[in-house]
Amino acid sequence: MISYLRTLALSRARTIALLLAVLLAAPLLAQTQKPTLKPVPRTADGKPDLSGVWVGGGFALLFGDAELAAMKQYDAAAGRKPLPPPEPPPYKPEAEKKRQEFLARRGIDDPMARCLLSGVPRITVRPLPFEIIQQPHRVVILYEVHHAFRFIPTDGRGHPDDIEPSYLGDSVGRWEGDTLVVDVTGFNTNTWLVGVGTFHSERLRVTERYTRDTHDTIIYEATMEDPEVLTKPWKQYATLRLKPGERIREYECIENNEDIQRFEKLLETEFKK
Repeated sequence: MISYLRTLALSRARTIALLLAVLLAAPLLAQTQKPTLKPVPRTADGKPDLSGVWVGGGFALLFGDAELAAMKQYDAAAGRKPLPPPEPPPYKPEAEKKRQEFLARRGIDDPMARCLLSGVPRITVRPLPFEIIQQPHRVVILYEVHHAFRFIPTDGRGHPDDIEPSYLGDSVGRWEGDTLVVDVTGFNTNTWLVGVGTFHSERLRVTERYTRDTHDTIIYEATMEDPEVLTKPWKQYATLRLKPGERIREYECIENNEDIQRFEKLLETEFKK
């Protein structure tokens, strides 16, 4: 009887130890388990469907630490390679001198800081969501920032003959395999390209490439050409992240913009001495 009780006790102890081991290992298994990779959605004509709410730069503003960690795991599981490093701006000597003057003024002339509409490609990498709506013969992009929007025909038409210079220019798109290529021209000179002092002329032309490489990501490539101020085409890259459940909210820059007052004070105290 004693032997039986001892065997029973031992069996129970082993069962409890096994359960404890499983419970303790569960978090580790969850951490090492690879994320489920969904296929890239496609439209009826077989093109990758870019539709959804996306976020370009400044992920930390809209994603928590847990989501950022999950993104790294997702990228590793998908075998995504790092993007090419940012290229330095290839300005001509006189244009570079002007850019350095903007930098010395600490961005006080930044059109974005004065609530002017951001241009292309800068608007795409602002840390605010935008929605892509893909239709059979056009792509619509709705930006939260500035309440901006773009209609991009993909039916083979070219640019109109009566383009008026504007902040976002005129866009026409085409498909090259699984990549949406957008040709943008007809810009005014009231925007900067990607950062402080990156001005341009009305001869600017931007070629955007949107490649949905996974279910949750789009590789965005922008090639900027401006023979008046740049010595060669200038490329920039970004990863656009799908943000399910996010919605486009009202954006009002003027109402809470403290930059204007700060810049006016700088103009009075430092740059008018």
